Amino acid sequence: MSTKKIEQQFQILRTLLAIGIAIVIAFVIICFISESPLETIRSFVLGPLESKRKIGNIITNLTPMLFVGTGVCLIFSANQTNMAVEGGFFVGAMLATVVATCLHLPVGLHTAICLIAGGLAGAAACAIPAFLFIKYNAKPVVSSIMVNNMCLYVGLFVINHLVRDPGAGFLASYRFDKTARIGEMIKGTGIHYGILIGIVVLVLGYLYLNKSKAGYEIRTVGRNVDFARYSGINVNLVITKAQLIGGFLAGMGGAVEVLGMYKRFQYQALTNHGFDGIMIGIMAAYNPKMLPLAALFLAYIRVGADCMQRNSDVPVELANIMISIIVIMIVAERFLYKMKHKRIVAEAKKELAGMTEV
Repeated sequence: MSTKKIEQQFQILRTLLAIGIAIVIAFVIICFISESPLETIRSFVLGPLESKRKIGNIITNLTPMLFVGTGVCLIFSANQTNMAVEGGFFVGAMLATVVATCLHLPVGLHTAICLIAGGLAGAAACAIPAFLFIKYNAKPVVSSIMVNNMCLYVGLFVINHLVRDPGAGFLASYRFDKTARIGEMIKGTGIHYGILIGIVVLVLGYLYLNKSKAGYEIRTVGRNVDFARYSGINVNLVITKAQLIGGFLAGMGGAVEVLGMYKRFQYQALTNHGFDGIMIGIMAAYNPKMLPLAALFLAYIRVGADCMQRNSDVPVELANIMISIIVIMIVAERFLYKMKHKRIVAEAKKELAGMTEV
């Protein structure tokens, strides 16, 4: 068995163990703080499946993660910790709002222009940390956090001064044109056609990252930038391209979310959808193939925590504790390291013995 396959197996094992440990810790916390722990656990585990509407909540929670998660896979595969996908999601929703309220276009075309506009806004947000890194070697993890704040206040300025509806009674845009909105796919559930767009984005993201020359260059730069440079790969171009495409997908996700779930823009703070994308990207090891499972898990426990809070005395923040534990354990490179090392050594000895016999 190859070293790569062993590492993939242990990555899956580490993720499953991390999830199992987080669930056990969550149940222990419930037992300590809840007056009726069994009922609380039942609400948490089975609550999301009790009605069609709650199942719909899982799907609607999952939808924006597909866009941002795919973008994160592209960006982080190039070894760039660009967190501006959070700001990109926000300004993507903002610019899509401007197009949806100020332009009057035919059905279909209007929605498509909104999504493209949102994607371009997201790409612009992620391009700033990329430029600063390439030009001035500024660490993306720092510059991208600053960019998120810029995106928030620029977005709020545009909404407040260009498309604000004074009759709404709160900071919100005018209502979207009906031709711009993404329609509901299953009535009574909130599930909209954005989920289909998300699936297409996910498939294309997987093919681009794993089956194309450009994707190979991204993965090569992420694994060993010096090797990539000596191989003739234009490292700066690859890094820039990965972050532009990743930001475009994050911005498109913001456009899909706001046009599919709401009738007007009403965010007043960053939405955390970008950070959700980073979390599921980590859980999926930046592999788009594993993103649906990671997104489904996160969406399920979010809805389960909401059901639990409504029916018991345990707050919804329990879901955040679980996700934090999972992410910490997955990114801990020494977790199960000795076991993996022994497995690799044993396989190497077995192969060496087979070669000696021959």
